[in-house]
Amino acid sequence: MCGRYAASRAPEDLAGVFEVQQWDPAQTLEPDWNVAPTKEVYVVLERPLKDTGDPRPVRQLRTLKWGLVPSWAKSPEGAARMINARAETIHEKPSFKKAFAARRCVIPADGYYEWVTGTGERELEVEGKKKRPRKQPYFVTPADGSVFAMAGLYEFWRDRTLPDDHPSAWWVTCSVVTTEAETGPLGVAPAEGPSSLADIHPRMPLMLTPDRWSAWLDPARQDIEDVRALLTPPPGGLMRAYPVSTAVSNVRNNGPELLKELEGPEVGTLF
Repeated sequence: MCGRYAASRAPEDLAGVFEVQQWDPAQTLEPDWNVAPTKEVYVVLERPLKDTGDPRPVRQLRTLKWGLVPSWAKSPEGAARMINARAETIHEKPSFKKAFAARRCVIPADGYYEWVTGTGERELEVEGKKKRPRKQPYFVTPADGSVFAMAGLYEFWRDRTLPDDHPSAWWVTCSVVTTEAETGPLGVAPAEGPSSLADIHPRMPLMLTPDRWSAWLDPARQDIEDVRALLTPPPGGLMRAYPVSTAVSNVRNNGPELLKELEGPEVGTLF
């Protein structure tokens, strides 16, 4: 899954990487090394510019709220639960299928965090001696240092309690597409710990390689089977994972120190 990630790149850098044609400097976000659900995040999407009369889609860098609210929802209260969309069922789930057909985006990240329960902690939990075992966080990121382009969906939701001209009348929200975690060896594995992403967690965000960005973002590409073909995971061995401080477990902590690689896990033996 993807419940927390880091996104520290400047919008100018993202605009260059993704060949963005339009972005509003007023929407600039501060670097965030501990992105949590319901926060504002950068996404890359393609759609016509508002109030121009030109129907041609334009590639844009926008800020959206992480946690998708379906257009038919009565309220946005469930947004924090809609942070992930499973690739295997995305085309048939009522919450995601319309967005999957026409409102796809890329969510840029440095990488994502995932937590592993230590062996000793797990044994205490089994014995009933510990109800909430400590978990060791790992940071997963492209081995070559490139942007982690996560496949995403976005949706519009109208707050009917507000007038049309209210700035919060429309919500634009997004969700990260997830897939089965890679079982093959990591591109760069830690000296002590997991040898594959599946050792850390059974699921992971779907990473889109640059050769798929245009097809994924194209709103005119609406044949479901055609789009489903883009959900094939990239080649293995592109990622690295390493242990980081348990400080990241607290959403109030934020800073580049959260990405510092530890020499070994803080939470006992893991594997």
